[in-house]
Amino acid sequence: MASKEYFSEVAEQWDNMRANFFSESLREKALSLTNVAQGNTAADIGAGTGFMTEGLLQQGLQVIAVDQSAEMLDVLKKKFARYEGLDCRVGESEHLPIIDASVDYVFANMYLHHVESPQTTLMEMFRILKPGGKLVITDLDEHQFMFLRTEHHDRWMGFKRSSVEAWLLAAGMKNAKVTCASENCCAQSICGNDLARISIFVASSEK
Repeated sequence: MASKEYFSEVAEQWDNMRANFFSESLREKALSLTNVAQGNTAADIGAGTGFMTEGLLQQGLQVIAVDQSAEMLDVLKKKFARYEGLDCRVGESEHLPIIDASVDYVFANMYLHHVESPQTTLMEMFRILKPGGKLVITDLDEHQFMFLRTEHHDRWMGFKRSSVEAWLLAAGMKNAKVTCASENCCAQSICGNDLARISIFVASSEK
């Protein structure tokens, strides 16, 4: 099963699953790194069922939520139907369905380890940002929990922070910083014999 099929299959259960992986404090940490201005536009890349989108909408932002799974976006749209500033788009990481230099912020939570090419994905995020726009990524530090690849269809076993910083700079971003998010991602294997507890990093930069 590919990553897209996996997330489409678990869309209805994802909110409960996610709550066991990491807490809302991770979203608060990501949002704290940008002084978001009400009415501005943010892109939530790999939005899933709206963990990050929720916080952005509550801040009064216009949000473009992008995900490869239409099923995930269907759940998201139902949850936040009361918000007028939400635009959901099905799209892939290497060809984001957003025009050049059109958003003030890009957020990506636990997304980079699912894409085929992190470097290409970061270049796409750079492309859609306005000059002066800010990018915030939260993801897993490098780890060795192989069951996440087989059970959750992760492409990457986390990342070295130095690699993420280098990719951001190579994509054209400036003032790149990659630090500890003071949060762990926890997941139990299906058989129950393996428990992953992985530190999470937060990366920020601007165009």
